[in-house]
Amino acid sequence: MRIEDYAVIGDCHTAALVGRDGSIDWLCMPRFDSAACFAALLGRPEHGRWLIAPDRRVEAYRGKGAPHVRRRYRGDSLILETEFRTATGTVRLIDFMPLNGKDRSIVRIVEGVSGHVAMETELIIRFDYGITIPWVNRIDSKTVAAVAGPNLLSIRTPVELKGENMHSAARFKVRAGERVPFVLSYRESHYELPDTLDADIVLEQTEKHWAFWTELCKVKGKWRNEVMRSLLTLKSLSYQPTGGIVAAVTTSLPEQIGGGRNWDYRYCWLRDATFTLLAFLNAGYTEEANVWQHWLVRVIAGAPEQLQTMYSVMGDKRLEELELPHLPGYQNSRPVRIGNAAAQQLQLDIYGELADVLTQARKGGLPPAPRRGEIRKTFLTHLETIWKKPDEGIWEIRGERQHFVHSKVMTWVAFDRASNAVTDKRRAAHYRRIADRIHKDICAKGVDPKRGCFVQAYGSTRMDASLLLLPLVGFLPAKDKRIRRTVAAIEKRLIRKGLVLRYETETGIDGLPPGEGAFLACSFWLADNYLMLGRRADARRLFNRLKRLGNDVGLFAEEYDPEAKRMLGNFPQAFPHVALINTALNLMQEENKNHARKKKPRKITRRQGAGDRRRRHRS
Repeated sequence: MRIEDYAVIGDCHTAALVGRDGSIDWLCMPRFDSAACFAALLGRPEHGRWLIAPDRRVEAYRGKGAPHVRRRYRGDSLILETEFRTATGTVRLIDFMPLNGKDRSIVRIVEGVSGHVAMETELIIRFDYGITIPWVNRIDSKTVAAVAGPNLLSIRTPVELKGENMHSAARFKVRAGERVPFVLSYRESHYELPDTLDADIVLEQTEKHWAFWTELCKVKGKWRNEVMRSLLTLKSLSYQPTGGIVAAVTTSLPEQIGGGRNWDYRYCWLRDATFTLLAFLNAGYTEEANVWQHWLVRVIAGAPEQLQTMYSVMGDKRLEELELPHLPGYQNSRPVRIGNAAAQQLQLDIYGELADVLTQARKGGLPPAPRRGEIRKTFLTHLETIWKKPDEGIWEIRGERQHFVHSKVMTWVAFDRASNAVTDKRRAAHYRRIADRIHKDICAKGVDPKRGCFVQAYGSTRMDASLLLLPLVGFLPAKDKRIRRTVAAIEKRLIRKGLVLRYETETGIDGLPPGEGAFLACSFWLADNYLMLGRRADARRLFNRLKRLGNDVGLFAEEYDPEAKRMLGNFPQAFPHVALINTALNLMQEENKNHARKKKPRKITRRQGAGDRRRRHRS
């Protein structure tokens, strides 16, 4: 299936991808970054999956073809409902993961809607990313347990499961009004079997949990539904015990079908910090923002030269990158990778992200995280010695290091924010002098002298979509001629069928073969730039197009291929959802201001400076 044919269910510990065909093709237990027990997404059914759907043999015998499928989330929740309409009747498959339980579980309820439908289930458990076949025992008439090494999965259902070719299968019939539950639970194998769950009781509890959580959202207005779905997606990517938020549920979904740009995104990136914090704060979720801030402060503790670009949800630093040759990859896109070598790269922009997230936390009214002041001082002392170095940049290139303009700008952000935050006047003045020196360096070396626009790296003529962040972080006003020319150059060089590419991959700058889809977060950044430039109609037009690129249940992958009209990259990914939230809030704020202006002319005072305008766009 296409990437957009999946939906996510989760319990804030791990998550699963459910296809439109009723098959769970990706699941890691018990954490996001644990080894997968269902890995068919990156291979074939025999690499692990769990199918519940109308019986294919019965439907084929009737000659009616595939059933008609319709799906949705139940209100503002992560409870997925997939409806199959066949020639004889309709069934609804309800999929969710209970929250706050001792065990990690998936509950699936088959509900008869009308008529009768012949159903089938096929459970193929393969631990260790599809390679380890478990030992399966029948415990009683309703319980089957699968064990391999440290892992134990139990399946409880009134349907009689039978062993067939190293998997468990059954066929059953559901009539209108009937409900058939299935509960799959994980526990480490040296413990007793997972607790028995009543499917209907935990469904009610889960629905109440999501109803309570979504009621906290303070966003009202035109795009509230899209914002809420993106907030729920971010919540599904969060690890409740620590507060870390993974970039995506998956690994190795390709940025180019059949290509090698396949990376593991089941980790927490520091550069996501500012945007994620803003999204939660502006939507009213101060608790999530505060937990995320504390996770951040914990994981960066230590020597500043050991700061990494990413960490595990627990804060682990060792994320060694390995290839799994036994998996053929999504649509033969190899290699399949686990771990991520980019964790060891030098990416100077994360120092700016770190400084900005502390600033946004303070402005958002969050209580100070422990050692916030000491951390700032220590890291800025280190940054003062390394900001002139080339690095791998925001896109984590695997080629030669460059003096990337975005990286330099984010080092400016680090000192700029600190100069406004510290109370020691001498130290604030010192930080301001460094910020001014970096600003001057960027404007001298990061601008193409012929075109008058910023470029990807010092001495380059290439464009990079990360330059769209310059006005968003307040480096220069959006209406500065260099920013306007940069936006125009990006429109000319990096837009494919109305969507923004990250950079020009054909140059070989990243050390990889060329070709990938349009990066959705960058397209949202362009909409933000349009808004700041006063191009409100263009901003709304682009935003409306982007939100329509989400799948039928409102989820986004990392990239989109405008030629093949399909999603690419890991899924669902936090970055485009965060970008959607912040762009939607900017647009709603702008519309509210316009509405207020029509009611009453607004008086501009001198107290509203350029810095204040930049901060409003940032927030």
